[in-house]
Amino acid sequence: MTDSAASFASARDRSETRASEAAPALSPLAIALIEIALAVGGFGIGTGEFAIMGLLPDVAATYDVSIPMAGYVISAYALGVVVGAPIIAALSARMPRRTLLLCLMGLFAVGNILSAIAPDFWSFTALRFITDLPHGAYFGVAALVAASMVPFHKRARAVGRVMLGLTVATLVGTPIATFMGQMLNWRTAFFLVGGIGAVTVALLWYFQPRDQVQEGASVKRELGAFGRPQVWLTLGIAAVGFGGMFSVFSYIASTTTVTARMPVAMVSIVLVLFGIGMNVGNILGSRLADVSLKGTIGGVMVFNVIVMSTFGLWAQYPVVLCLCVFLIGCGFAAGPALQTRLMDVAADAQTLAAASNHSAFNIANALGAWLGGLVIAWGWGFAATGYVGAFLSLLGLGVFFASVTLEKKSGTA
Repeated sequence: MTDSAASFASARDRSETRASEAAPALSPLAIALIEIALAVGGFGIGTGEFAIMGLLPDVAATYDVSIPMAGYVISAYALGVVVGAPIIAALSARMPRRTLLLCLMGLFAVGNILSAIAPDFWSFTALRFITDLPHGAYFGVAALVAASMVPFHKRARAVGRVMLGLTVATLVGTPIATFMGQMLNWRTAFFLVGGIGAVTVALLWYFQPRDQVQEGASVKRELGAFGRPQVWLTLGIAAVGFGGMFSVFSYIASTTTVTARMPVAMVSIVLVLFGIGMNVGNILGSRLADVSLKGTIGGVMVFNVIVMSTFGLWAQYPVVLCLCVFLIGCGFAAGPALQTRLMDVAADAQTLAAASNHSAFNIANALGAWLGGLVIAWGWGFAATGYVGAFLSLLGLGVFFASVTLEKKSGTA
């Protein structure tokens, strides 16, 4: 084993020891309440992130811009994660996790309320960027808190339970916010999301115990994560491989009504199908990840290529569109696996790496929304977003193979 591999294994063992020591410190009820509080925050973030996709035509009409141009709001929101996650995670290395989570959700709540009253398109776009700065850091720190409370071999399931807030948002929060936005005004949806953020602050304040800064924590140690090739490759899988999901989902409202010629009322139903798929994928994926991280990641990438291609070919048929949307949601199964793998390959720089995972997902969001809007603007139709998704999933599979190959060569497998 090489020196770098030995260092990686040693750090991973230390991480496992810390996790096993932390697990019995809290009762099962206390752990459950903390996980619920963390998941509510994820629910708010997920509702805010995905509701805009169903309300994109309404936002475009309000500000008198085209739908592809309105799609830049999604990209701005995603870029907020990309910028905010690593910066916040690094600069807050010496901050207790409870305090950090409270600050992040406070900013999220205020940002959404201000978004609801934005007077013009560019101020709305800027506020969406600012509002999502806490997104990646929140999920990254929440995942670390959840993993630290359970035995090492159950980490992925703990992470999955926290991320359940995000996936439940697609099933409940997003359809409700979309329906409210369509029936009342899209601004109502953002008032709702801001309220969820405020509730999360209250829950975390009450249930999450005060904690101490981890020994040896520093900006320098966190930045060390970016010196590890496996961290970059794992982030690359998320950044490229999940772009297809966002390429399709960003324009799903128009694909439903224009391509499949379904009534506007069916948009909420389609969003529910996507949410069910994400929840199924999250639950199954987190369990599979505790058995085989790499097997889960690689298998989901192949699955996505097939489903996205099918969407591109036959999205004009309502039944096929609905089935594909459900299966595309199931592709989220790789989420807990990627988050957990980052905990392994990042060693002692877990906060920055864990937060950066959501930067990578939102690079996928921005990339998918941009490429999807591009093929639509070129006149290829809304169904063509499926072909974009298949291509990006195939690229993600390539990055995955590169990661596995490098790991075998370095002897860290």
